Amino acid sequence: MGGRGGFGLVILLIAVVNIEAQKKPSINIHSKCLGNVMRLDIGPLGGNLLEVSVVFNNSSILLTPSLASQCGFSARIDQLGNIVIFASLQNCFAQNVADEAFTTRLNLRLHGNQVAEDELYQVVETCRYTAWASREIVCDRNYMEVSVKRTAENYYALPDHPISSIKKFGAAEKQPMDAEFKIKTITFFTPEEKIMPLTEAHRRGYGISNTPTRLVLRSPLTSPETYIQNVAGVPMSVLKTSIVFEKKLATQIHAGAACPILDGSVFFTPDSISWFLPRRIEPLTSSGQFQLLEVHMGVDGQRLNVAEMAARHYSLSVNNVYILAKIPVGAVGGHFKSHVWDGQYLTTYTIELMLELLWTENAAYKDTRYKVFLPITTPLLSQSPQVTDNTVPEERVFKVQLGPFCSDVALMNITISSEVLSVADCSARGLKVLEHMSPKSCSKVFTLEIPFKDRGVLKMQEEMEITVYTLQLTFGLLVLPEYAPFSHTASLEARLENKVPPSVAGGCDYQYFYVLVRYGTHGFNFQTLVGRRLLTSLLAKEYGLMDNGTHFSFSVPFSAVDVMVEAVEASSIRSRLDVSLRTPANKNIKEFSVACNFFPRLTECFSNGTITALAMKLESVPSLKPSRLTLRDPTCGPSHSDDHYAYFVFSGNSCGTTRKFLPNMMLYENDISLPDAMKRVSKTDEPEYELKVACYFDINTNHAVAFNNRPRRSEPYAKNAIGELKVEIKLALDASYSTFHRVEADPIAKYLQQPLYFEVELIKSRNPEVSLELVDCWATLEDDRTSLPKRDLIINGCVNPRDPYQVIFHPVLPDARVQYPSNFKRFEIPMFAFAKDQDNLSLQVFVHCDVVICDASYPVGRACNVQCSNQDEGMKGQKRSVSDGHRIEQVSSGPILMS
Repeated sequence: MGGRGGFGLVILLIAVVNIEAQKKPSINIHSKCLGNVMRLDIGPLGGNLLEVSVVFNNSSILLTPSLASQCGFSARIDQLGNIVIFASLQNCFAQNVADEAFTTRLNLRLHGNQVAEDELYQVVETCRYTAWASREIVCDRNYMEVSVKRTAENYYALPDHPISSIKKFGAAEKQPMDAEFKIKTITFFTPEEKIMPLTEAHRRGYGISNTPTRLVLRSPLTSPETYIQNVAGVPMSVLKTSIVFEKKLATQIHAGAACPILDGSVFFTPDSISWFLPRRIEPLTSSGQFQLLEVHMGVDGQRLNVAEMAARHYSLSVNNVYILAKIPVGAVGGHFKSHVWDGQYLTTYTIELMLELLWTENAAYKDTRYKVFLPITTPLLSQSPQVTDNTVPEERVFKVQLGPFCSDVALMNITISSEVLSVADCSARGLKVLEHMSPKSCSKVFTLEIPFKDRGVLKMQEEMEITVYTLQLTFGLLVLPEYAPFSHTASLEARLENKVPPSVAGGCDYQYFYVLVRYGTHGFNFQTLVGRRLLTSLLAKEYGLMDNGTHFSFSVPFSAVDVMVEAVEASSIRSRLDVSLRTPANKNIKEFSVACNFFPRLTECFSNGTITALAMKLESVPSLKPSRLTLRDPTCGPSHSDDHYAYFVFSGNSCGTTRKFLPNMMLYENDISLPDAMKRVSKTDEPEYELKVACYFDINTNHAVAFNNRPRRSEPYAKNAIGELKVEIKLALDASYSTFHRVEADPIAKYLQQPLYFEVELIKSRNPEVSLELVDCWATLEDDRTSLPKRDLIINGCVNPRDPYQVIFHPVLPDARVQYPSNFKRFEIPMFAFAKDQDNLSLQVFVHCDVVICDASYPVGRACNVQCSNQDEGMKGQKRSVSDGHRIEQVSSGPILMS
C-alpha cells in the first residue's frame, strides 16, 4: 500500500525562522534548508485548520494542490496533527538573488472556533545554495523538477514568470532582455513526439522558468505527457522534453526527469522495508562513461551519516545494478497509523525515505544531482491487542492491562458485566483507569483496577478454603480522527485462598513481657519485629523463644533494649513493648503493643547514708544521652550508664543533696537532670528530663519486743564445714555479654583499639546478699601476675585517672543467665600493646584482677562502701578501699594477641 501524495489539504500550515505576527504562535514552527529544498515543520494543529498562501509582489495567493505541484511545493500531515511542507528553492514565488540566495514568503491563517479568533502569521525564510550541479533533478511526492545550467546568462528569454496567469494578481510586467527571443516549441516525448505551445503547457500544470543561470522545468508527477519505463526491473515515471528557442537561429535544450514508482520498487516483509533504485537510470544518461560519485540516504529530506543510520538500524548498499535501502518496520523516522477493518484492529507504518545520488558522464551534462523523496506505507499489519492479567489475588483487586495501541487510539467506555461505563463513570465508581504512553511507536496501553468487592465482580465459593472471583469486560475504543469504533473483550478469574493471617497477643508480670504469635494459615510468610529489631535466630535465643508448630512464644525482660520506657512514677516504671508482623515486602500485617508497670528498685536508701538511684531513658525524650545526666552537683555523674539508663551512687551529704526534718523522720532529696549548660544549647522541642530522688529515715521509732524464756532442753553444738567461693574472669564477644570466648580457645586475637569486654563472676553462688567487688586490675606482658612492666587499669575499685584509655564499667542487669547481678562485675578496655623497645611492640597481653567478697545486705566498712570522685564523664566506677578484714581473691585472663 502507499504512494505519493501532495497537498491533500487546501488548508496548510506554515512557520519558520523569521515570523512576523500579532502574537506568539500557539503552534510550533521550525524551518530548515536542505540543499536545493526547504522544509517547514508545523504543529500540532490540535484539530484546527491551517490555510497557506504564498506572497508574491505584495499579493497573497492561496496555495492549492494544483498550484503546489506546478510551483514546487508538497505537504503531508501525520496522525498527531503535525504538518511538513517541502518547497523547492526554485519555486515559482521565490525571490532569487544570482541563483545563490532564495527567499520564500508564506502567509498562515490558523482558523479558530466560535470562542477563539483566527491567528495570522507571515513566514519568511531565506536559504543559500551555491553547490549547483550542471543538472539537478528532484522527485517529490506530487511533482518532478529538473534544473539545467544554461550555456550563457540570459541567452534564452522567457516570460518573467512561468505562469502567465499570475500577472492578474498584481505582478508588474517586465520586458524581456531581448524581445526577439521567444520559445518556439515545447516538444514532449511520450515517447512519441507531442508538440505543445508554451501557454498550453502552463494551462496543463507545467512550470517553466528562467533564472539568471538556469532553466527550470517542473511537471505534476502524473501528467499525461509522462510515461512508464522499466529500468533494470524498476518501473519509473519518465518526462522528456525538448525546448526550442528562436532568434535568428533556433537553439534547442533537452530537459527531462525520471522518478521511481512505489509499486515495483519497494518490497515488504512483516519486519522490514526494502527499496530498490537502479544504479544507472538509463532515461537520464546518454553515454557509456557513467561514474557514480556519491550516494546518500535520509529521512524527510535530511541526510543521515553512517552513525545515525546504524543507530536506527538502516542499511544502504550498492551493487552493479541497484542501490538498496533497507529499514526495519517501526524504525525511527516513521510513524504508525491505526485502522479498523471488519472490526479488527490493524496498523500501517509510514516513512518518507530519501536517496540522493551524484554522477558524472562525458556528455552534455557534466554532472547530475538526483534527489528522490519516496513516501512509503506498509500494507495493513496485524497487531491484535493483548490482555495482560496482573492480578495478585491477595490484594483483592483485579489488575488488567490492554494494549499495545498506537497513539491515535482512545478508550471511550468499558462494559462490566452488562453495565456500560464511560471513563468518567469508572472514576466516579472508584475504579482506576489509566492511559500509559511510551516514547516508542504504538506502545500505548490502558490499565484498569477493579476491587473484588465491586458489584460487577461475580463471587463464588468453590471449596471451604477457596473463593473464585470472575470478571467479564468489554473495552470500547476509537481510532482518531476517523472515529472508527472497535472493541476488545476480556475474561478474568482470580482464586483466593481464605487465609487466616498471623496474630500476636501478650501480657506481662512483675519482671517480663510475654509474647505469643500464632502462625495462622499454613504457608503465610511473615517476619516479626520486636521493638525496632527483626527477630533473628540470635535475638530469639536471647529471649528464650519456644515454637510448637502452630505458634511460638518468647519473653522480654523489662530492661531489654527493645522496650520503650513511657513514664517513671514514684515506685514503678511504665514500659511498653511493640511487636509487629510484616510481609517480606515490609507491609504491615498486625501491630501489637503491651504496656505494664514494673517495680524495680529505682532508689535505695542505706542506713549508712548511701543512696542509689536508677534513671531510665524515656520515649518522650529520644535524643537524651543518659551518660550526660548529673545530680544537682554537675560534677556528680552516673556510676554506670549506657544508651538506656544511668545509675547513680552518692551519699546524703554530697552532690547537692538537701535534708529536711519531718515528724519522726528525715527526708533527703536530690534531682537527676541535664546540666544547665546542656539545657541552654539544646534546640529540640522535647520536654526537659528531671527525676526526683527522695529517701526517708526514721528518727524516733520505738518498737516493743516481747519474749518468754524457757529452760534449754539440750546443749547447743556447732557443725564444722569447709566451703569455697570460686571467682572466674571471662572475655565476652561484644557488649551484650551473651557469648564468651572459650577458655580452650586461648590465645585470643584482637585488633589494636578493639574493645575488650571482661566479666568477673562469683561461680556457683546462689546468695543475692553476696556482693563481688573489684579491687585492683592490671595488665602484664607475662603470665606471672607480679611481672613487670605492668599497666594499672583499676586502682582501689576506681579507674586509673592517669591511663589515657580508661576503663568503662558496665552495669549488670538480671536476665536468663544472670540471676543475681551482685555476683558479677563487668568492664571494658580497648586493646593495647606494651612497647618492648623504641621500635617494637609486644604482641600479647595478660589481664589480672584482685577481687573482694562483701555482704550486700550490710554494706559497712571501707571495703564495700566508698565511692569514687567523678572527675570527668569518662571516669565511671565505684571505689573499693580494701581493709584487712576482707579476703582477696585473684583471677587472670590471657594471653590476648594483637592482630
